[in-house]
Amino acid sequence: MKRRDFLRAACETSLGLGIAKSFPGARELFAAAAAPPPAPGFQFADVTSLAGIKFQHNSGAYGGKLLPETLGSGCAFLDYDRDGWLDILLLNGMDWPEHKRQRSTLALYRNNRNGTFTDVTHAAGLDSEMYGMGVAVGDYDNDGFPDIFVSCVGQSRLFHNSGNGAFADVTKSSGLLGRTGFSTSALWIDYDRNGLLDLFVCNYVRWSPEHDVFCSLDGVHKSYCTPEAYRGDTCWLLRNRGNGTFEDVTAASGIFDSSSKSLGVAMFDFDADGWPDLLVANDTQPNKLYKNLRNGKFKDVAVEAGLAFSADGKARAGMGVDTGDFDRSGRPGVAITNFDNEMIGLYRSVRPGTYDDVSTAAGVGLASKNSLGFGCSFLDVDLDGALDLAVANGHIDDTVRNIRGNVGYAQAPQLFLNDGTGKFRDVAAQVGGGFASPKVGRGLAVGDFDRDGDLDLLITTNHGPAFLFRNDLANGNRGIRFRLIGKKSNADGIGAMVRIFYNGEFQSRMVRGGSSYLSQSELPVTFGLARRDRIDLAVVEWPSGRTEEFKDLVTGRAYEVTEASGIKAMPAF
Repeated sequence: MKRRDFLRAACETSLGLGIAKSFPGARELFAAAAAPPPAPGFQFADVTSLAGIKFQHNSGAYGGKLLPETLGSGCAFLDYDRDGWLDILLLNGMDWPEHKRQRSTLALYRNNRNGTFTDVTHAAGLDSEMYGMGVAVGDYDNDGFPDIFVSCVGQSRLFHNSGNGAFADVTKSSGLLGRTGFSTSALWIDYDRNGLLDLFVCNYVRWSPEHDVFCSLDGVHKSYCTPEAYRGDTCWLLRNRGNGTFEDVTAASGIFDSSSKSLGVAMFDFDADGWPDLLVANDTQPNKLYKNLRNGKFKDVAVEAGLAFSADGKARAGMGVDTGDFDRSGRPGVAITNFDNEMIGLYRSVRPGTYDDVSTAAGVGLASKNSLGFGCSFLDVDLDGALDLAVANGHIDDTVRNIRGNVGYAQAPQLFLNDGTGKFRDVAAQVGGGFASPKVGRGLAVGDFDRDGDLDLLITTNHGPAFLFRNDLANGNRGIRFRLIGKKSNADGIGAMVRIFYNGEFQSRMVRGGSSYLSQSELPVTFGLARRDRIDLAVVEWPSGRTEEFKDLVTGRAYEVTEASGIKAMPAF
């Protein structure tokens, strides 16, 4: 400790004791301030090894400092075999062709229903090499089985689920062959509400190994470039024709924008008109909010909505993004992770279609200032009815400590617990399981893999292992889950809004693909209800326009809702 810090601490201690002697009740006030924060009511267990997850991400780094090597790959929770248990998909990079040392592929792990997983990558037909970045899972042909889109550096890939445990590469037959780029996050969205899932794909910058730019901090040694060294690229919107092929409607829909440098995307209904909108996180460029005009076209309204820039009007280095009604206003809020020294952007909807960045007031801003955030997700981790926020952190350059002594390459994830009033505190260090140990975090996904009713976390790291954290809830809180099956709507119910009502209160969730960073969380929605044993009403608003109501539902279990066919209770947790 430096001398001035020691003297300051001594002075503050003396001052505190003096106040405590002078004012009645001050001693108790100081004791309360010094008391440890309350226990979060749950613990995490790192069950990666126990579950049989043996995965190592390969960035392809060999010393050439190529831009994609910094960004990592994502992950997904999905039920690929439709047995009711969540499986795990981990994306991977590969060696650059000129520096081939090993073979690396993505990995698909089937849930054995006993806390363990089996690697079925080869049997599923997914053991092919690609420089994979992001993943989007959705049943684009409505056959009852989820399909997989993998965004890549180069040629992205589409895998059709045959329903027998295997996938077929349909990139060519779907019309996606030849569509190459530096593609990042992606999601499935029924933007025209015709019952068919369309595909939205983010692209970062115009980069290829042949056109790699030499960047250097000292003028001699090559370093990783910032995105400013490259031209931006447009995102893609690919419309599902309904015959297994896709039509590029990027320009016709108003999405085309070659200035974007997009890394994250989330869908939500920001203006509550019943049509899905798109929020894109851009790196060093303004974020985009594509308002669905309900006629096949979109309009960027991010500036008007207050989501394009930071509170001081600057474009930040947006990485991951998620949306959720964290203040229970009935309107979705927004979280966007950014570069270190920029803080997480936490945006509250002050009125329909307009947002304020409340990150500092909410306790998220300063706590994230020295972190570089990637994956992020809203989730009710303690099932108390208020959405919390999980964030995967990690820097892009392993020499950062030499440049900025207070910022490391591996960084601790953060778990911001919502106290129900819109205030958050980071409880990562309290939840155990090594969750708070520094990692070079990238992707993050949420899902209940062990079917115990609470939400677990999956995190990927760059050029490192993946981590599966099991949530062991101990506070006695209960939740309720809904899995939607569309008929006139798309089979996954993506875009449906679920609202629950009880004792004069309400909560809302949208069934969504994508969000976070390069990742896909489970499609079923989970509501936390503290100690309540039932809810008065659940309302499902389907993308088809149909609304259904279900009364007096018991908590502590999951429900399967089939459009126009009613609701079915699943076994209790």
